[in-house]
Amino acid sequence: MLKFAKFSLLSLALAGVPMATTMLTPVQAEAQAFSSLRQAIAEASSTEEQLAAFYRERDFQPIWTTADAADRRNALFSALAEASNHGLPTQRYDTTDLVAAFESATNPYEMGRADVQASLLFLRYAQDIHSGFLEPGEIVGDIVHTLPRRDPLELFTEFVSANPYEYISTLAPQHPEYTRLMRAKLRLERLIDEGGYGPTVAAGSLAPGATGAPVVQLRNRLMAMGYLDRSATATYDVNLQQAVLEFQVDNGITADGIAGGETIRAVNRSATEHLSEVILAMERQRWLNFDRGERHVFVNLPDFHVRVIDDGEITFITRSVIGSRDSDRRTPEFSDTMEHMVINPSWYVPRSIARDYIPRILAGGANHLELMANGRPVSRRNVDWSRVSANNFPFDLRQPPGPRNALGLVKFMFPNRWNIYLHDSPDQYLMTHEVRAYSAGCVRLDDPYEFAYHLLAAQEEDPQGFFDRILNSGRETQVNLDVPLPVHLVYWTAWVDTDGRLNFRNDIYGRNAQLRQAIENLGVEIRGVNS
Repeated sequence: MLKFAKFSLLSLALAGVPMATTMLTPVQAEAQAFSSLRQAIAEASSTEEQLAAFYRERDFQPIWTTADAADRRNALFSALAEASNHGLPTQRYDTTDLVAAFESATNPYEMGRADVQASLLFLRYAQDIHSGFLEPGEIVGDIVHTLPRRDPLELFTEFVSANPYEYISTLAPQHPEYTRLMRAKLRLERLIDEGGYGPTVAAGSLAPGATGAPVVQLRNRLMAMGYLDRSATATYDVNLQQAVLEFQVDNGITADGIAGGETIRAVNRSATEHLSEVILAMERQRWLNFDRGERHVFVNLPDFHVRVIDDGEITFITRSVIGSRDSDRRTPEFSDTMEHMVINPSWYVPRSIARDYIPRILAGGANHLELMANGRPVSRRNVDWSRVSANNFPFDLRQPPGPRNALGLVKFMFPNRWNIYLHDSPDQYLMTHEVRAYSAGCVRLDDPYEFAYHLLAAQEEDPQGFFDRILNSGRETQVNLDVPLPVHLVYWTAWVDTDGRLNFRNDIYGRNAQLRQAIENLGVEIRGVNS
């Protein structure tokens, strides 16, 4: 047990501060010691501006190395000991040097340095568990979340006036989704220690009525995953079929109860693979550790669905199409605020897409697009085409409102620098595909009218009638939302639903592989890989 003393006359003497030999009075000796302490804290905290400001406001008094700070020290060490439960890189919180600093703090100067060392370790842990230990945008350029980093001055000010155990426990996301993920992590680790899901299914596909060893393997893995009660059957019976169907729902696979190739591949993923997905999911939760809004729009890209969430409940859901796998057309991850919708929209073709149309325009085609200059239409008949090429094409392109407009008949705007928004689409047949990555980056909706009705219900007595009147007019019309709506575009390939079922989706853009390498490089423990 580490012991610390207050700055009494006795403690100063024990700390080696000269007394009688220097003929200092007790008051002078205590002042000298405190000056040494303050100097150490000022020097050591100078590398972190906000921490230095915190200590400065306290006249450089310590918060960890006094006798009455035992609860703070113990709360910190207890939290760091549990860091692995949160999927954090525990080596970032190695307490060896801090313990040594505490034990060697036999004079005021060393006590001051040890105090700041503890503060810096606390700050690193607090920021990591609150808003993530990665800087994701430095790893994957399309992750453009603004991380909810805590202000260090505010963090420490709150901490010193609170119960330290209670305060530290509130730093991690308090959202139920995070708690469910942590439980899943601990459960998977126990399962891995016991051997995982068992032998993989040695078959390309299986259908109801099948028998034999592969069916037993399928049965056993689904039992280990919690989809099937204990059973001795070696036949693909109705219970196994129901278990397969539920597994397919939870893995974003067309639910038909038949274990086809995609289902077998998903069933054969190891518990360690699942664990790594859950650990990444916990980190992603930390990136969204802020008030998402009592009502908000939630776009989970690899799930290909858009949801409206009201007070934690899903009140609307529709299928979606997201950006294609092409590196310049992938939908980014970010949060913004929906301000309005446009009914009967024009499509102002982004430059990145316009280049695909320019050769057709030069050849006399793509007549569904208007030429625009300075915001005004330009007649093609008035253009001297002999002076225009793909390299010097001077016009913007616009598609007027209409049923074949690339945006469909309504778009939902949350203005952002990536020009990403939600919209209708004339190519509704794409919504029948299981993997729906076809757009140039925007998110297309399967049920855009119903989505509009749902949003307008908050401000119109007859939302459908209001919408349809504008739609039928054929005029481009902006409708502002009375209450702007937060929109969150995320990339969650793993989550636990409210029924406690672990869901997985395919890593459509390959972002997980990059993030997984980053967390492994930082030393995050993934049971079965590096333990």
